[in-house]
Amino acid sequence: MTAEAPSATWRRRETLSSQVVRMIAERIKLGDYPRGSKLPTEKALIDELGVSRTVVREAIANLRASGHVSIHHGIGVFVREDAGVTPFRLTDENMMRVESVLKGLELRIGIESESAALAAERRTAADIAAMHAAFESMDRSIRQLDRSTQSDFEFHCAVAAASQNEHFIGIFNYLGETLMPRMRMQAHQVDDETFAGHLQRVNDEHKAIFLAIEGKDVEGARAAMRKHLSDSRDRLIARSRNAP
Repeated sequence: MTAEAPSATWRRRETLSSQVVRMIAERIKLGDYPRGSKLPTEKALIDELGVSRTVVREAIANLRASGHVSIHHGIGVFVREDAGVTPFRLTDENMMRVESVLKGLELRIGIESESAALAAERRTAADIAAMHAAFESMDRSIRQLDRSTQSDFEFHCAVAAASQNEHFIGIFNYLGETLMPRMRMQAHQVDDETFAGHLQRVNDEHKAIFLAIEGKDVEGARAAMRKHLSDSRDRLIARSRNAP
């Protein structure tokens, strides 16, 4: 056997494995292998496709890694109920573009407006205390010209937690500070007076949200959050238009 032979064999096997992956994924997409159903056995796939056990096992491993199938040891390979559904992802690289940040704010408007409304209906004394602490922390940030987004982020997390729906706080924690537009305004290029004025406007908007939630004003909380995030979007648009 020549030195090149093992590499050539490996490439052929990889190509066959990729073909099997595409074939099975297509059958899942078309419903030939319905979601929740058991795939044909390893031997059945070998016999049908005329490939080796190694090729089939590589293909199944790739399908498992891509979220198409799950392996139940001793039972078989099953098509996942969410097979073929592309997972939601936000990356820092994508979020650096103004257009993407604006789309992120649109997403937040939808999620957080409803979260604030539920918070007004369900908030506890502990929730009010958490929101108030974050609100005061941001007030201190204004006086100290702290350019981090931590207190802003904590306020929104407290509102999400006050909804008493773990999915709101879960998705907000997942999104993290990625969607906080203040991170994207190149704060180091803004003078102290301008930046302090921006923070004060944001915290005035936070205060309106806080007072509505504290007063159990469901529609007022929803409207105040929507206005805050819509204004954030408009400010970002204005900054991008005025950027050199």
